[in-house]
Amino acid sequence: MKKTVLDHVLKIRLPLTLFVIAATYVLTYYISRPERDGIGYAPEQPIKFSHKLHAGTMAIDCQYCHVGVTKNRFATIPSANICMNCHSVARKDKPEIIRLTQYYEEGKPIPWKRIHKVPDYAYFNHSVHVNKGIDCASCHGDVKQMEVVNQVRQFTMKACLDCHRAPHENLPYLKQVNIGPENCSACHR
Repeated sequence: MKKTVLDHVLKIRLPLTLFVIAATYVLTYYISRPERDGIGYAPEQPIKFSHKLHAGTMAIDCQYCHVGVTKNRFATIPSANICMNCHSVARKDKPEIIRLTQYYEEGKPIPWKRIHKVPDYAYFNHSVHVNKGIDCASCHGDVKQMEVVNQVRQFTMKACLDCHRAPHENLPYLKQVNIGPENCSACHR
């Protein structure tokens, strides 16, 4: 009798249990991947904004809207007054510009949804990277061609370390670039 129970456990229950554990792990890994690495994340924004038109066709520099990126840790998300520098006279009759004007006139911040985000436990300074000549597209993708901005690269420790360890491969447009720091305290403060 004991041998039959043991045989049942070893032949059926153990493999079934191991299969359920493995399947759960694999499913969780793949289902949660977009949340982990963010690739493809493109939330609907409160105002439709075309980077393809503004940064691409009109060739407006990233730093015009994302002010302070050369001086601050954060790139900052543009406020309505930056948009209104042009849109107080340009295309005022378009529905999205009318919505923008309402935010501006009411003094309310536009509730933009953040797309690119480094985890809270990691320190990242935009100004250090921008001032070294690293192009925004190296991390954010070719935003100049995006009607709707989405995350195209992982913002993970591996992605950062890959670039820090081999900057000549990842940033071929830079003639003089040093290997970035790899010590834990550079990013985990």
